[in-house]
Amino acid sequence: MSKVIFDISMSLDGFVTASDIRPDEPMGVGGQRLHAWAMGGDERGREILARGAAGIGAVIAGRRTYDTSLPWWGADGPTGPARLPLLVVTHRVPEKVPDGGVYRFVTDGIDSALRQARQAAGGKDVTVMGGADVARQFIRADLIDEIQIHLVPVLFGGGTRLFEHLGDGHIRLEPAEVVESSEATHLRYRVIKRSP
Repeated sequence: MSKVIFDISMSLDGFVTASDIRPDEPMGVGGQRLHAWAMGGDERGREILARGAAGIGAVIAGRRTYDTSLPWWGADGPTGPARLPLLVVTHRVPEKVPDGGVYRFVTDGIDSALRQARQAAGGKDVTVMGGADVARQFIRADLIDEIQIHLVPVLFGGGTRLFEHLGDGHIRLEPAEVVESSEATHLRYRVIKRSP
């Protein structure tokens, strides 16, 4: 069966966006620093990105991520020319959606989003890419098989924290891989499933 992988870049102090998010700064002021490892001259980072992308069949994101990122993604979505389906978890379908876009809007929760993403992925992995709220919902529901964090050497001091409000129980992780590059340390953990 395909895996459900949560994949995100994070500052050393635990933020997945910087402060002051606005339409022209969807990652907060200076927040694009979190993606430099994937966009710049970091060869190992590009290898990590390409290896991860090869196994993905569908992507899940939250509505806030969709709204703030759409101007940059356009109709192709976050996977660009690969045009993988992006399932957006939302309470309401937006009024304006790009013609010919890869977007599917899921209004009946994360279980439905995952079911639809698995079907769309055709046996490949499903990536949950953001934002923090949707990721926390998937983690709390024990629906994530792996967590991949691209830990960027920057301290934001504020923004959107990732690992808050996960409940009182511990979530055990098993280290699977650590890759150091010039722009980030790439951490992959297997989630140890909780007993029913």
